[in-house]
Amino acid sequence: MLIGEMKEIIKASRNCGWVMEPEAKRMLSLAGLNVPRFRWARNEKEVAQLADEIGYPLVAKVVSPKVVHKSDTKGVVVGIGTQRELMEVHKRFSRVEAFAGMLIEEMVSGVELIVGAKIDDQFGAIILLGMGGTTAEIYRDVSLRMAPLSPFDIASMIKCLKAHELLEGYRGSDPINLDALVKTLESFSTFVMDLQDEIESMDLNPVMCSSTRCVIADARIMLRS
Repeated sequence: MLIGEMKEIIKASRNCGWVMEPEAKRMLSLAGLNVPRFRWARNEKEVAQLADEIGYPLVAKVVSPKVVHKSDTKGVVVGIGTQRELMEVHKRFSRVEAFAGMLIEEMVSGVELIVGAKIDDQFGAIILLGMGGTTAEIYRDVSLRMAPLSPFDIASMIKCLKAHELLEGYRGSDPINLDALVKTLESFSTFVMDLQDEIESMDLNPVMCSSTRCVIADARIMLRS
């Protein structure tokens, strides 16, 4: 069920047609999904203060209703270790069209997965799980199921990935926390079903899964026109 704050975020995002990342992560957090600790610095004065709340090193991302794909504007900087570096990034970001601030968040690590959803006019909500990150479109190692996902669906999606051995521990590497991944997919499936009348698609890429947790490092929610 969509709570009032989620409805307000969707309403406020209608004009640009998608939910910007700080608000998307707020919605995901409200839905019980794990996101990094983050702050939305809307001006230069807030940058240093909010960065201290998160702690270095950190990630900075440009926030603008005109920038759906942040890589197009080099709008993501990772491993920022000092306030001076952060302020230099903010200065560059501030020149981006319709600049609305900077997302500051903790750095997370793990195996990169992609979790997504598309609302099909004929079949309804379809959920995707795959190997994620910048190579997702190259390897195209994904599995698809119709929502809502059952426990059997989730187990099958994981096993159907060609690279599923990477998740279970490969050649001495630590396995990811599969229980955390299952919980992520369960919560995501429920969230998508609640939102299916409002959205066209949702992409969580990457979802960083380690031996302890799965964290949504990047999120984009596209709204129905």
